[in-house]
Amino acid sequence: MNTGVKITAFAAALAATFGTAYGVGKGVGPIDEPKKAEHGGHAEATPGTSHEKGAGTESGKESAHGQGGDGHAGHEAGAANAPAAGGLQVSEGGYTLALDTPTPALGKSTLKFSIKDAAGKKVTAFTTEHGKELHFIVASRDLTVFRHLHPVKAADGTWSVDADLPAAGGYKAFADFKPAVRGAQGVTLGADLSVPGAFAPKPMPPVAPTADVDGYQVRLGGTLDPGKAGELRLTVTKAGKPVTNLEPYLGAYGHLVALREGDLAYLHVHPNEGGPGPDVSFTATAPSSGTYRLFLDFQHEGKVRTAAFTVRAGATGAAQPAPAGASTGAPAEPGHEAGGHSHG
Repeated sequence: MNTGVKITAFAAALAATFGTAYGVGKGVGPIDEPKKAEHGGHAEATPGTSHEKGAGTESGKESAHGQGGDGHAGHEAGAANAPAAGGLQVSEGGYTLALDTPTPALGKSTLKFSIKDAAGKKVTAFTTEHGKELHFIVASRDLTVFRHLHPVKAADGTWSVDADLPAAGGYKAFADFKPAVRGAQGVTLGADLSVPGAFAPKPMPPVAPTADVDGYQVRLGGTLDPGKAGELRLTVTKAGKPVTNLEPYLGAYGHLVALREGDLAYLHVHPNEGGPGPDVSFTATAPSSGTYRLFLDFQHEGKVRTAAFTVRAGATGAAQPAPAGASTGAPAEPGHEAGGHSHG
């Protein structure tokens, strides 16, 4: 099989990924125990709309993605009718994510990038969605570091944002945006970052039904099934009491991001309609069996926190509690406690 045929086959396989749906529901069973590392995917949430942005899709339109270095020809496809994964290409639909700082320094540094059109010119006009013209996410390849950042755009179309990258090694940056062009659809592009230094990969955090973050506990219920829609319900408590006054953050009571281990396939998943807690509900379809990391952003008492979970799609068995002393919270951004992240 020549290279072109392989790429085409992989792109078709990636046409199965997370789906979205609406209406507050309830958890319906356990998150499955992981057996071995496979692949990763991404999703973010915003309430009360059915707009789906990952993979450059909207209103149910589908498109496949593939990028050299991220693809896995043996990757198992989910349902053929599921929306496509995003963030697997550095260029798509005439737009390119151009990183000015592809090798940022270890620790605190400023990331700069731009979105270029087909003519190589920097794009300066974007449609505001969920309170921002562009959403920028950085995750380490081992999925132990996660940053949901809010960069600032200069007049010439250059974006910049401060970030804390606490470990050397490979990262992936995702830019999620919608050009301010009539008829334009949302686009999610992905590009590699590399932080110089001694690289020591960390193991995937274990499957666990709860995550402790900055004095809060978040419980994950529901199922994540390949090619089949299922509900994920996250319940936020503090000191054993339900948090019923979550605050809107970017127009939502919760944002859920899912990344598939291996290729870090990414997608936005908007939450089901609901109130300010303690439950935040999402409907998602896994693109394949495999191991996934889920990152929930929620805001309470003026601060955004991130709870992280490892789940397994396409396996059987109940979620197991984390070992004593283990934490499934995402690493903190500067100025935040464990599980938090900063916003530019």
